[in-house]
Amino acid sequence: METGEQVGVEAVPYCCSACDGGETPACGLACRTRKTRSLSTSSATACDYRKNQSLHGTSPVTTFGPKACMLQNPHAVMHIQDPASQRLTWNKPPKSVLVIKKIQDASLLQPFKELCVFLTEKNMIVYVERKVLADPVIQADESFAAVIQKFCTFREDLDDISNRVDFIICLGGDGTLLYASSLFQKSVPPVMSFHLGSLGFLTPFNFDTYQSQVTQIIEGNAAIILRSRLRVVKESREKNARVDKKGIIMTKGDSEGSRKAMQYQVLNEVVVDRGPFSYLSNVDLFLDGHLITTVQGDGVIVSTPTGSTAYAVAAGASMIHPNVPAIMITPICPHSLSFRPIVVPAGVELKIMLSRDSRNTAWVSFDGRKRQEICHGDNITITTSCFPVPSICFQDPVNDWFESLAQCLHWNVRKKQNYLSSKEDVF
Repeated sequence: METGEQVGVEAVPYCCSACDGGETPACGLACRTRKTRSLSTSSATACDYRKNQSLHGTSPVTTFGPKACMLQNPHAVMHIQDPASQRLTWNKPPKSVLVIKKIQDASLLQPFKELCVFLTEKNMIVYVERKVLADPVIQADESFAAVIQKFCTFREDLDDISNRVDFIICLGGDGTLLYASSLFQKSVPPVMSFHLGSLGFLTPFNFDTYQSQVTQIIEGNAAIILRSRLRVVKESREKNARVDKKGIIMTKGDSEGSRKAMQYQVLNEVVVDRGPFSYLSNVDLFLDGHLITTVQGDGVIVSTPTGSTAYAVAAGASMIHPNVPAIMITPICPHSLSFRPIVVPAGVELKIMLSRDSRNTAWVSFDGRKRQEICHGDNITITTSCFPVPSICFQDPVNDWFESLAQCLHWNVRKKQNYLSSKEDVF
């Protein structure tokens, strides 16, 4: 089966007219860009590039999956990209699509069937998760059996489909998009999300007109927003290691073999909380290797701009547009009147560890999943990922975001003040 080449695109102009994009530009500034080029997976990976700490981008390389890329922007003296100018294009016509349906929701069975029939009629290769087809209602539908035979199936955490899918269609709510993000630990294909869930802040498309909308995406006529993710590495000690009273790890044998590391790509937030314990959580927060504070409270939320409108906003954080390159740190019920949420640059490295004098352990979750305990000696390192989620817009990144604020969160909704006529007294 032809899947096409994995394509990565640098589409950032030079920092000024005197710069040639080299390592030592003529302008004397630290040029953060290079000429646009395509990269195949056989010749380059994200590991080939240093961590980017620039102001206007999370990574010098952006990949969307086998055939998707972004149109190159014109050169400018200073690059502050207009969010509305981000457009999706295909260097080859897309041939494969991953359809993700919210499981255990009977109301989505009919839309799922209609969409799959439509895609197969367009000669698209349709990927579906195996557990979705295990639904008894789908298996009992004889008229749908012929369509199922054309599907390609996969299993979460077992089958790698990262280089086989051109774009993704999500049927469900915001949680469905988060799940789709978790399936891809590196490059993520463009995602088209239909609002068939409860809240729908991240799902701008209405399913009533799915045929024309999907056709428009296949033709490459769509705006796109790059939702940054967090790269999270959790290092924990093995059972043969112990921690003394000063918090120093004491190991048996080789120290390297006593630790294990797990990596996650997080679209919304990393939450560290006190778990089932009644005591305050007591965790140290480091930024680029420097201890900035100790969190004493119910916990702390480290979120992306996309996640700023989720758990973080409920904990008192500001709402950040997804195009802003930043990481938000929000305490959960801190035992301090002065501990307010803060926003740090996207290029920093955060590290969270249990304080040495913490009375109990803590717990961590990643986009609300894979919840696990944090013990003494464990640490969680958080940086901005090189692999954002390219989310397809209904209109454009700005209008879609404010529409979601108004429709889902009822932002700044109040009864309007009555008009004051000239005949009425001012006081």
